[in-house]
Amino acid sequence: MAFSSLNELLTRATTEQKKVYEIMLETEENQTGETRTQLMTKMAFQFDVMEEAVRKGTYTEVESKSGLTGGDGYRVQQYAERGHSFVAPETLTVIANALAVSEVNASMGRIVATPTAGSAGILPAVLVHCLDSGRFARNELVEALFTASALGLVIANSSSISGAEGGCQAEIGSATAMAAGTLVELAGGSPEQVGNAVGLAMKNSLGLVCDPVAGLVEIPCIIRNGLHALTAEAAADMALAGVKSIIPPDEVIKVMHEVGQNMPVSLRETGIGGLAGTPTGERIKKEIFGYSQRMEGISE
Repeated sequence: MAFSSLNELLTRATTEQKKVYEIMLETEENQTGETRTQLMTKMAFQFDVMEEAVRKGTYTEVESKSGLTGGDGYRVQQYAERGHSFVAPETLTVIANALAVSEVNASMGRIVATPTAGSAGILPAVLVHCLDSGRFARNELVEALFTASALGLVIANSSSISGAEGGCQAEIGSATAMAAGTLVELAGGSPEQVGNAVGLAMKNSLGLVCDPVAGLVEIPCIIRNGLHALTAEAAADMALAGVKSIIPPDEVIKVMHEVGQNMPVSLRETGIGGLAGTPTGERIKKEIFGYSQRMEGISE
């Protein structure tokens, strides 16, 4: 099982004076027998899919299949372009990117699960944001996806990336941590700073319950992707500035699993508690299921 400890991964990167993405690439070469060129080509395709989802949801109003959500990625992008936001407009677009990908997911469009479909907006949001900044080349961002993969593997192997098992902290929290650590390495940060970014981002997600209204990956999942994309960038900047995760990142990852195990079942992707259990959440659930039943009746 590759990468069961962040400390092990980052110590190896420091000792061998390699980037995390290089270690991940070497591991993939050894495990799959594929060449570096083949692996990079495959990952480049994944990045293309991510960018396609970002562009689709920021250039157009993508509506979900249920009709519950949609168009927020486009609306936030338009708002940012007007230049009157509290958050710097160029920063606000990372939120638009994340909303866009999540809306494409809710419309049954093509996305890359990073690490899950419910948290698929965060990593593409920050990486396409980097691409649009002109600061990084596309091949650097493709390499960065291997960094994110290694960080995700550590979390999956030592904790969980499943909302049903660990709440939304395991999905959104993991995606935020993966994105934050990846950005640090992309910006030239040290392996220690990568670890600090993971720890800082994960800490800010602890206790996040998984409470999808009507059991659909829309409310509040889409909004959480948008706001946590910004958290990932902020955590990366904090780590690069020298802020440390006083609790070691491996311990933060493990406590995330413990917190998840202590959550009631109603708050672990069952669509029962939290926002799903509010009067409005219950009403939406009835409306959606009623609509579905009527449509099934018509089709018959």
